[in-house]
Amino acid sequence: MAASDPTYRRVLLKLSGEALAGSQGYGIDPEVLAGIAAEVREVIDLGIQVALVIGGGNIFRGVAAASRGMDRASADYMGMLATVMNSLALQDALEQAGVVTRVLSAIEMREVAEPYIRRRAIRHLEKGRVVIFGAGTGNPYFTTDTAASLRAMEINAQIILKATKVDGIYDVDPTKNKDAVKFSSLTYLDVLKKGLQVMDATATSLCMDNDLPIMVFNLTVPGNIKRAIMGENIGTIVKGG
Repeated sequence: MAASDPTYRRVLLKLSGEALAGSQGYGIDPEVLAGIAAEVREVIDLGIQVALVIGGGNIFRGVAAASRGMDRASADYMGMLATVMNSLALQDALEQAGVVTRVLSAIEMREVAEPYIRRRAIRHLEKGRVVIFGAGTGNPYFTTDTAASLRAMEINAQIILKATKVDGIYDVDPTKNKDAVKFSSLTYLDVLKKGLQVMDATATSLCMDNDLPIMVFNLTVPGNIKRAIMGENIGTIVKGG
């Protein structure tokens, strides 16, 4: 493999809903969407197959609503619908950037998205389309992190790229403690034992059972999605011992 060759050919990019909100902290920032779309376009042009899972926390957080007395299942379904709204917004931004995109929803809503069918998703990827998985797993009590792990396994992705606002995984919150120490790599068991906030325990365990690596990196640095796919050491990688 030449030094300029991508390390990964099929990836699943996990974005938080908050990432789409930008500095406003809620809703959807069109400039942020356009920036993400431009970066995804750059890697699609390299022939990389890209799937995405987006959270819904910029619109509605099911766990937060449940903690204030709403039925957890109802709150989670509302959260899933929020992820579909984000998926449609990102689809629009990607298509404006010239990237053919399909939204596949785990909750059927044929007027706005295709139903999730595994083989169809893989076929879209093979044709060079970006696939956005909406509505999580379609089940309450499962996070979009777990949905990302599940979908990555189903489409045979080589890695989950978890985009955050920090440049990797630290022993403590680096935004609150200037002495925080960054890890360059961790095992799944390290993450679970230390209780590190990478992905929830269900998602991490799923990756561990199927030996699927996770890279945590900073989305706010332009060009980082491409750097991650090229195998540059820009964040923290979680993999087997």
